[in-house]
Amino acid sequence: MNIDDKNGMTVQVRNTDFKPRRSLTNWLIGKPLQTADAPHQTIGKLIGLAVFSSDAMSSVAYGPQELMMMLAAAGMASLQYSLPLVLGIVGLLTILTISYQQTIHAYPDGGGAYIVARDNIGVVPAQIAGAALLTDYILTVAVSISAGVAQIVSAFPEIFRWRVEIAVFFIMFIMLINLRGVKESGITFAIPTYFFVVVMYMTIIVGLVRYFSGTLGLVTNPPELTILAEPQALSLFLILKAFASGTASVTGVEAISNGITAFREPRSKNAGTTLIFMAMILGSMLIGVTFLAGKVAAIPSEHETLVSQIARTVFEGRGILYLATIVGTTVILVMAANTAFADFPRLGALTAKDGFLPRQLTYRGSRLVYSRGIAALAIIASILVIIFQANVSRLIPLYAIGVFLSFSLSQGGMAHRWWKSGHLKPGEEKIEPGSVVRFEKTWLLKMIINGFGAVVTFFVMIIFAVTKFADGAWVVVILLPILVLIFITIHRHYVNLAAHLSLEKYAGQHHIGRHRVIVPIAGVHQGTIKALKYAESLSKDVTAVHVSIDDDEAIKLQNKWETWGDGVRLVILESPYRLMIEPLIDYVTEFSLNRLENEMITIVIPQFIPHRFWTNALHMRTADTIRKVLLGQKDIVIVEVPYQVD
Repeated sequence: MNIDDKNGMTVQVRNTDFKPRRSLTNWLIGKPLQTADAPHQTIGKLIGLAVFSSDAMSSVAYGPQELMMMLAAAGMASLQYSLPLVLGIVGLLTILTISYQQTIHAYPDGGGAYIVARDNIGVVPAQIAGAALLTDYILTVAVSISAGVAQIVSAFPEIFRWRVEIAVFFIMFIMLINLRGVKESGITFAIPTYFFVVVMYMTIIVGLVRYFSGTLGLVTNPPELTILAEPQALSLFLILKAFASGTASVTGVEAISNGITAFREPRSKNAGTTLIFMAMILGSMLIGVTFLAGKVAAIPSEHETLVSQIARTVFEGRGILYLATIVGTTVILVMAANTAFADFPRLGALTAKDGFLPRQLTYRGSRLVYSRGIAALAIIASILVIIFQANVSRLIPLYAIGVFLSFSLSQGGMAHRWWKSGHLKPGEEKIEPGSVVRFEKTWLLKMIINGFGAVVTFFVMIIFAVTKFADGAWVVVILLPILVLIFITIHRHYVNLAAHLSLEKYAGQHHIGRHRVIVPIAGVHQGTIKALKYAESLSKDVTAVHVSIDDDEAIKLQNKWETWGDGVRLVILESPYRLMIEPLIDYVTEFSLNRLENEMITIVIPQFIPHRFWTNALHMRTADTIRKVLLGQKDIVIVEVPYQVD
């Protein structure tokens, strides 16, 4: 199709029939999808619950346990406070759910903390929120996978020494599934997610029936107690510290608001309904597990999880129902990483689109997912697992502070959004990058809800930062400002580059009055002659340059040049220290300094290409080195003339 523009020029638009070739990648992640297939890759509520809620639901397996390990520092009697603390955490979950319901409907194109903070608070708070969430997603993968491996080790203690290797394997497996696309990964993980929900509810219900019927016993052969703090008297500080450990259970609440675009239309409605279902399931399971843990006298231990102790007590042994519970819990913990794999690449792409992360993260792979973000997440999370030896208790202190910071910024940003809404006239609109602000009759109520959520989550963040600072939270406190500084530095680079490339004040390039060409040569052969002929087609002013480190070879080259040089002048640079690159660079620099204002210098580099790639190792590849070095020279054009060798 030809399009005539206003300047009389013709723009030709063509459709290409090229299709990617079959490869090993196609076998691993599926055949490439066209861009037009994107609307068909969305998911409904049923699959969405599996994709975006697995992180939150999986915290049932480690949240109450971490809370009890902290309380145990004051003795076993202090575990009676576990249930009241968990009820407080469920209250926090309720506040967050109501707050994020408003965010989902206000930002139908995705209303994560990054976008909300960017549109309502400012650039720096947005980068803080982005850094906090990206850090949280990385830790989500590390914590959930490590907790899943802990479940396996509880059932099969003999594989304890292989826990790190198993954890890394699971991370790579989840990465591979996610590279297949959101829809396929959701379908793949839906069955295991719902299997966990069924077996966990079955364990809780059977346990409650047996407790109220008086047939529920106590844990037999309990494991060794694990205490996460020095033995001490029960204090408000210890209770707050335990509460902070338990709040890891609500860190997946924001995932749905970040991934609204993955849902089918009506997106906001489907995402909001999914959020409510997730909160109800998570809250009920947290209360059920904590209640039963107290009634069977479960011991918080790294050697056997609470879920394992509850299941073998409820089902009276390690039979099929016990194994089903362990398998379901292990699978959901592994699947929890999928939430991070769904949201991390999206947030990374948003941040990169705004110019605060490398632009490569905006690239969609063959399966319409941000494949580079997925790979980056897998690599960083694997490094963390290796460093912390897949130990959940060592990773948890790093975990929740970042996400609660993002909670506070998101809710604070929403409160400000409702304030702006209340100061608009009915029918008036304010268009922002992430959404459109309109007048809302209930703006004051909504502002109070989000403002209350911001205050609560801010205080929880402070509690976490203070109580967990010495345990490792200091790492995140230091890391977040560093990440924000990196983001701002990247953005400054892109802004500076755009200013240099801008055509707004471009006056046009001066006419090239003279074209001078330099041809570096190592010898006289067919590749050299081909490059020389190309150079002569560009200009009549051609100079061949040879760096001599051997007098005899230089004489041979001169003799050949007299026959094959076609009258082109040859400059031989003597190099007494046998340096090849430096004398040439020095010559080109001198050449450049002495040129006229409208003079163009082109370096034509002959390069032979072996037919077999492995033979590259047999050659010095001097042409590559020359090209890389000369590219740093200003206003010099580098041209490579390949000569293929069969």
